[in-house]
Amino acid sequence: MSVDFDREIDRTGTCSTKYDGRQATFGHPDVMPLWVADMDFAAPAAVTEALVARAAHPVYGYTLFPDSLYEALINWLKLRHGWKVEREWIVLCPGVVPSLSTVILALSGPDESVIVQPPVYYPFFSVIKKTGRKLLTSALQLVEGSYRMDFADLSQQAVSARMLLFCSPHNPVGRVWSRPELERLLDIARQHRLIIVSDEIHADLIYPGNKHHILASLAGSPESIITAVAPSKTFNIPGLNLSALIVPDPAYRAAIRDRLEMMHVSAANPFSVVAFEAAYRAGGEWLEALMTYLADTREMVRQYLAEYLPEIRLILSQGTYLLWLDCRRLDMSDDEIKHFFIFEAGIGMNPGISFGKEGSGFMRMNIGAPRHRIRQALESIRSALERRRNSIS
Repeated sequence: MSVDFDREIDRTGTCSTKYDGRQATFGHPDVMPLWVADMDFAAPAAVTEALVARAAHPVYGYTLFPDSLYEALINWLKLRHGWKVEREWIVLCPGVVPSLSTVILALSGPDESVIVQPPVYYPFFSVIKKTGRKLLTSALQLVEGSYRMDFADLSQQAVSARMLLFCSPHNPVGRVWSRPELERLLDIARQHRLIIVSDEIHADLIYPGNKHHILASLAGSPESIITAVAPSKTFNIPGLNLSALIVPDPAYRAAIRDRLEMMHVSAANPFSVVAFEAAYRAGGEWLEALMTYLADTREMVRQYLAEYLPEIRLILSQGTYLLWLDCRRLDMSDDEIKHFFIFEAGIGMNPGISFGKEGSGFMRMNIGAPRHRIRQALESIRSALERRRNSIS
């Protein structure tokens, strides 16, 4: 499939958080936005065609989930990941973050604790705090340029915890966890009767040489694992807000459904339904082309930093279109780093500190954009650093 990922698409004026939210987020309306996790690429043609066809019908009423939607998801998980999912396990939800809150409310009490592994996707912190649960942290360890789980600490935290919010592949550090790591995690969960909520929405965005293992597929008895999946990151349709929880345990599933019903939350939007199905049915070739393009962009960033910006070290991602940049050699505080990138380099990225104190000195870069724009961003950073050096000398 020939897809033009170099094509520039003007997203300003579309109520885009990434573009039209720049002034509110960065205090500057013209920074190059390489932050929030959506891509600047057109979604697969099959998705657009399905949306256009549905829009042509002039009634946009209450909508059911068709059998074909469930079939599309089940087939995708089986063919892409070798995971056989039963239809009754699937609970459709209005987005992954709301589903995490729902699971916490449904399966834990206010006096119980939930573990996260920072630096980690910042809504993990808020869904725990805002549901009134106790936050426990088991920080990842950066060893020789790669992040690892601290299993000894995690096991200790699990003694007093009800649940773990697990990110796989990991956002923001880009780790694709190995099978031995996941099996060790499962051993800890079994030992301490820990529920694992595994956020795997980046599972399809894996670079060559790495393999994603769905955690529940490795468990002999997957009842204590709840898996969040969605086409949102894979096919660049996060604004359509439809995701799925895979919940093998019938009691857990009933509790989650009860919580959704209590809030009168419906995930059935006529446009999200058709896009969800079209993406999983016909998006495979587009995804292959995307990952080839992203791999080349990631390599370009790696080479550019090594040659021209050695002060910034790349933690080489194994998955996702998010890069984790170690900026500690710049010898700046987190506030200074943020100011430098926004007001001197003109680049809007996510400060590492927003992913927990373990992210201090880092920045998260979204490379889901035309490659020439990513190179332009790198050149802007290089020029800004040179101006700094010249002003000091």
